[in-house]
Amino acid sequence: MTSTAYITHRDCQLHDMGSYHPEAPDRLTAISDHMIAQGLDSFFVYHDAPLATFQQLHRVHSAAHLERLKRASPELGIVHLDPDTAMNRHTWQAALRAAGAGIKAVDLVMAGEVENAFCAVRPPGHHAERAAAMGFCFFNNIAVAAAHALGAHQLSRIAIVDFDVHHGNGTEDCFKGDSRVLMVGTFQHPFYPYSGTERPAFNMVNVPLSRGSDGEEFRSVVSDIWMPRLREFQPEMILISAGFDAHYEDEMGGLKFLEKDYAWVTVQLKQLAEECAQKRIVSMLEGGYSLSALARSVVAHLRVLAEI
Repeated sequence: MTSTAYITHRDCQLHDMGSYHPEAPDRLTAISDHMIAQGLDSFFVYHDAPLATFQQLHRVHSAAHLERLKRASPELGIVHLDPDTAMNRHTWQAALRAAGAGIKAVDLVMAGEVENAFCAVRPPGHHAERAAAMGFCFFNNIAVAAAHALGAHQLSRIAIVDFDVHHGNGTEDCFKGDSRVLMVGTFQHPFYPYSGTERPAFNMVNVPLSRGSDGEEFRSVVSDIWMPRLREFQPEMILISAGFDAHYEDEMGGLKFLEKDYAWVTVQLKQLAEECAQKRIVSMLEGGYSLSALARSVVAHLRVLAEI
């Protein structure tokens, strides 16, 4: 059995926020090209991401947010929701696919068809709050997936792991105070979106890192803070907000992670999933804007997930 599903959709490359925007269609092309160049493309089972339904999105987003986004979708050109976040005529469909990928991944893993899944999708999701799009994000893809696992599959303990350079404020907004979800995260601080450090809820393990922190400091956090809390929680599924913009080559942030750090943390999470979650992992792409570093980091992550 192929152990890892790779879920994406061509619609995700049609979303375009304009020339020179770092969250660009080339991100997905860079990943797939590097997978092919490394001879890894035959090791995965591929699935097209379905469209998330209103009901699935409404588990974490307000109806007003969904309706506001749909109304904002332009027929032509680009419409800015904020200085960083814009829609073209394909964005609505791409965002539905990005959220739908997580739904599909959860279903495949829960059915035992694969042990784990990686969703190569854009737009990303972890900044999208219950009632607001922001930070390149429209729907909170990882939160939609978690809510689907809780609601449709009746799981009772979900862990969300976020190692993006930016704090997953949207995911925190969706699940703060929800005892069924434990979220652990590292992020550069002080840095966009300038949140995550003010009295987080009991189920939020937010660990800020100062500018210049490297993989050694990241590994200490994972070993000393994340893993004890995760083992105590005993998740039935692990969801990963896999942002790769903490890489030292990525000019979006100021952390200094390397591919080997992403591989290492994936090993730790796989071991945890084997211990308590029947090997269930769903990983979803978040940030990562230096194309070469992004592609290399994703491949390092995938090699561990698929045991290649």
